[in-house]
Amino acid sequence: MSTSIDAQANNQLGHDHILRPRAVEPANPAVLRASNEDGYLSVSLKDPAEHGSSAQTSGCSTPVPVDAPPSVQSIASARKQLKAEQRRRLFPTIEYSSRVSHFDPNSDYRDFQGFYVLFWIALTIMAITTMLRNVKDTGYPMRVQIWQLFTVKLWELALADSLMVLTTAISLPLHQLFRSKQYNFLRWSGAGILIQSVYQIAWFSFWVALPFYREWTWTAQVFLVLHTLVLLMKMHSYSFYNGHLSEGERRLQALDEPSTASKAPAYQYPSAGHAPTVSEKEQQETDESSKIARLREDLAIELTSPLGAVHYPNNLSWSNYTDFVFCPTLCYELQYPRTPGTVWSELFYKVLAVFGVIFLLTIVSEEFILPVLTESAFRLQSATAATDIGLVIAESISMLLFPFMITFLLVFLVIFEFVLGAFAEITCFADRHFYSDWWNSTDWLEFSREWNVPVHHFFRRHVYSASRPHLGRPGATLITFLISAIGHEIVMACITKKIRGYGFLAQMSQLPIMMIQRTKWIKGRRLLNNVCFWCSMILGLSMICSLYVLC
Repeated sequence: MSTSIDAQANNQLGHDHILRPRAVEPANPAVLRASNEDGYLSVSLKDPAEHGSSAQTSGCSTPVPVDAPPSVQSIASARKQLKAEQRRRLFPTIEYSSRVSHFDPNSDYRDFQGFYVLFWIALTIMAITTMLRNVKDTGYPMRVQIWQLFTVKLWELALADSLMVLTTAISLPLHQLFRSKQYNFLRWSGAGILIQSVYQIAWFSFWVALPFYREWTWTAQVFLVLHTLVLLMKMHSYSFYNGHLSEGERRLQALDEPSTASKAPAYQYPSAGHAPTVSEKEQQETDESSKIARLREDLAIELTSPLGAVHYPNNLSWSNYTDFVFCPTLCYELQYPRTPGTVWSELFYKVLAVFGVIFLLTIVSEEFILPVLTESAFRLQSATAATDIGLVIAESISMLLFPFMITFLLVFLVIFEFVLGAFAEITCFADRHFYSDWWNSTDWLEFSREWNVPVHHFFRRHVYSASRPHLGRPGATLITFLISAIGHEIVMACITKKIRGYGFLAQMSQLPIMMIQRTKWIKGRRLLNNVCFWCSMILGLSMICSLYVLC
């Protein structure tokens, strides 16, 4: 129940513009005493003796003369204001104003930390009840079918992963060879880019095929193939960006003799959706007289980090490459913003959270996903009619909807919040923007930008921007989605050891879906598009897994 304390706090929030009827003072002083005892009025009338007046006062103060000094008038005004604030109703009042709810689209409220806490509490309850049920049924708190897979050939996986990381370091001596003036035919724009590309293809093919040859479990294979994709993108970004800088260094040194140097302007790769402004075009037209000086300045800026502390080729060192390998980013830069130091308590929390989420993922897989797929596979062996097969698949998809939604959220958290956050703490990497509010996405293009920011930056920089000058915007978008779809299909093939193309088709189907969502009939309906996004996301995960495993 609201009290006069609440009313007092509300009246002090600047609501003096609200007109209220004048409070009537009760004639019986016992009313005030009863109100004070019950706590309805926190401010009572002061004892008249405290104010230096008799009990037989009329309640009206002596009026201030008009010609009183300003100091006296200000004191009298302050006394009146304080007395007006102390007046209270006998019954507590509620102040109403024009406000919206927290979940209203027009609300500025954005703090939903409590739901994040509730999410973890719900998962904890699920884990505890599941372990109690297992103790009742089997005598053990956990099923060991998936847990045993983690220990199979564990040392072999650790050795292979270490060698895979070490073999990416060949990019550094290769680049130093491409930069050398002694072997001009091996420069980056000549044979260098070809040699690096062939090495990357051979390197990726070897490490993807190794788990199949060694007959690893699917858990080890998933870990290695995901790490392989990460290191491939890191190696590509490191070599191609430094190759671009090596060509810029050659041009800058050649300008020392302007008579023989190329005067072509420095090529600027287009950014996503960027078009030259009017001021940029005017500057290009008015600076023709100082073309060489401007070209030299552009090349020098390109060879210097945005923060200004590192410039090419001083970055070509083993320490710099090792730092890039551990940094939670896929795009190489000469310098990154850093935090003052590692917060060890935060690092401990994130490492602990990684193992906790893996524990929850294992429980969800063993209790809610694997039994459904096992039972469905057994039923499909005896099903002959197409209707029976379709019914089994449809039933398995429906039963996996909620487990895969939980799995999807946990995978998101363990990768983008805890693993990347832990490596950011280790390397003092300051930019922790690994994802945006993808849960509010209205189409798949928006989701691809906000769900995985490091991968989005890599594709925008090394795929979209590199192919757009040659293929145009539609062609660059198509090739970007094509490469992404191939990567997703490789991951699914390594998990299930089947090549079916379901993941590839699902990824490429996003393009026509986005075209439909951007029509004038659907484009402005954010709520409808967000509902469609979530429905397709939840249904797609369950359907693809069922098709890969059962078909």
